[in-house]
Amino acid sequence: MTLKICLRTFFLLILFCLVACTSRNDALIVYVSVDQNYAEPVLKKFEQQTGIRVLAVYDLEASKTTGLVNRILAEKKNPQAAVFWSGEFVQTIALKQAQQLEPYLSPNAAEIPPQFKDPAGYWTGFAGRARVFIVNTEILEPHQYPGSLSDMLNGPVPTKEIGIALPLFGTTLTQAAALYTIWGAEKTDLFFKQIEESDIQILNGNSSVRDYVSQGKLSFGLTDTDDACSAIEKGKPVRMIIPDQDSLGTLVIPNTVALIKGGPNPELGKKFIDYLLHPTTLNDLIASGWCHVPLRKADESPSCMETDTILAFKVNLDSIYTNYVRHRKALKQQFLK
Repeated sequence: MTLKICLRTFFLLILFCLVACTSRNDALIVYVSVDQNYAEPVLKKFEQQTGIRVLAVYDLEASKTTGLVNRILAEKKNPQAAVFWSGEFVQTIALKQAQQLEPYLSPNAAEIPPQFKDPAGYWTGFAGRARVFIVNTEILEPHQYPGSLSDMLNGPVPTKEIGIALPLFGTTLTQAAALYTIWGAEKTDLFFKQIEESDIQILNGNSSVRDYVSQGKLSFGLTDTDDACSAIEKGKPVRMIIPDQDSLGTLVIPNTVALIKGGPNPELGKKFIDYLLHPTTLNDLIASGWCHVPLRKADESPSCMETDTILAFKVNLDSIYTNYVRHRKALKQQFLK
């Protein structure tokens, strides 16, 4: 009796594997680090328009994109996904450096500025966000609003009323790496040393900065456009200020999409990349509230933004990646000591 049960279980497992493999052979598997509420409508619309079934694997918020990157690296000998769609660029460049991406120059990437795409086609940036200040309008008067990153330390608002996410993860760490690229090590080290030694509140993430400012616990803070816009659209007493628009500019963080080396169904992957980079999809991402810096001409405009133009850091994204790798350990030692 036990032998019969074991044999039956064995054959059921074989049948399950055959069904699973068959179902995946005609599907496009995409690893996605963009929030599911923004990415899922895009994937469903792609399915409806092309008839191609999409199996999406989403990253956890807590893993800050690195979860899927580690998964891709672990699957090097047997890649499971065709495409990686990320909400940022540093981890995508890390995959290129690890030789885990396949070049693909999509015809729909032609209008995207060279600054935001890999020249050989290993990744393409699109649908950007930006680093901004979120200001509580019930606490501060317009003349007190910050206009520059330097106002965090030398402005009219006491540092104890200012917030920033811990600069060890996500876009805050990426912005730190960008400052190392633009300012150099000496000035950037001093900037973060002064932040650490001041009363500026170091919070767990950009959403915490948004919430503290929205609730009046802080006067202003540094966050991303998607977090600031969500508060504005909910009617919170806040305003978005884009820093250093008369000088340095601010960090623009593009989404990136890339073809995974050796992944299944690469031709389907290329079709999805073409779709993701199409102007219609860009308009959908703007309308959904995910994109605020289109990077190219678009019909839609973000409803929460007061300007259609943003002065971005004039810096190579590969250089930001280099400084990300070079300085994150020192920042970790500084802020976790």
